[in-house]
Amino acid sequence: MKNKIIALLLAGISMAPLYVHGQSFTNLSKTGMTAAPFLSIEVGPRAKAMGGAFVAIADDPSAIYWNPSGIAKIKSNAFLISHSQWLDDVKMNYAAVVFPMGVGGVLGASITSLGVPEMKVRTVDQPEGTGEFFDANDLSLGLSYARSVTDRFLVGMNVKYIHQQIYNMTASTFAIDFGTLFRTDFNNMVIGFSISNFGGDLQLSGQNAQLEVDIAPGLSGNNDRILAQLETQKFQLPLIMRVGVAMDALKTESSVVHLGVDAVVPNDNNQYVNVGAEYVFKNFMALRAGYRTLFLENSEEGLTLGLGLNYKIYDESALYFDYSYGAFGVLGNIQEFSFSFTF
Repeated sequence: MKNKIIALLLAGISMAPLYVHGQSFTNLSKTGMTAAPFLSIEVGPRAKAMGGAFVAIADDPSAIYWNPSGIAKIKSNAFLISHSQWLDDVKMNYAAVVFPMGVGGVLGASITSLGVPEMKVRTVDQPEGTGEFFDANDLSLGLSYARSVTDRFLVGMNVKYIHQQIYNMTASTFAIDFGTLFRTDFNNMVIGFSISNFGGDLQLSGQNAQLEVDIAPGLSGNNDRILAQLETQKFQLPLIMRVGVAMDALKTESSVVHLGVDAVVPNDNNQYVNVGAEYVFKNFMALRAGYRTLFLENSEEGLTLGLGLNYKIYDESALYFDYSYGAFGVLGNIQEFSFSFTF
């Protein structure tokens, strides 16, 4: 049975490049042309401090984003909330909760929100503003389930509702994330695989797409103000495939060093590699570093750093604080922090 599961896992990973090729992963004309780009913004300061090399490590509530099978490793109830002041005053928030159910697997739920500050409504005739203001907001709500198929093989899935709003226009759809983890015999090396945001297209509709038209301008006496609706274009979601490996480079009674490497294949950009490391001392303090988007041309991202603190309350209850810093070239830097606890 185990050999069959391993064969299916390896077959799935080997077939993934053919599948994603059919989903326009190699079509450079689609660079930056997907909808809901907030789904590509990574979450969780621990993972981000490690350069985003987390698909094979995923073992906290943020695993719902990186690799939903990772929540199957969580043995007690857990909650995480994070906040990031992203580029140009854009605010990004993420929260997740996980509930282990013993042999029944693990349930999880998550919410991601992104908010853009108000801006002036400008037109060709009034370039300095009409006196009106507009904003934009993105939202993703997810329900997750994961379980251990064997003592080495984990599977998980996340089903989510995605909603975007800008001014008086909205768009909504559903998508799924799927992930697996497999622990090998070689120094407990773990292989992780995930596909995120596989779902329907997004198409904006609403009041701002309405207009009045004269369908017969050459005739007199007809209604020249017939209400019509512009049909906007449909856009794909940012489909992302991640394949990664992770292992413990050092493990003693007081310290452990985790290493991770991820290959990332998005459908709206070229492929790239993330690398990262985490040093944990006495399960109390963690120092992290990584590098993002290796081999990606014209990338502004790069070095990432971070730290984490863990305070054990009693038994399975503990508090966690994590912080990450990421360089973003000419755009400055991005900082994120999170609080989480197990209970």
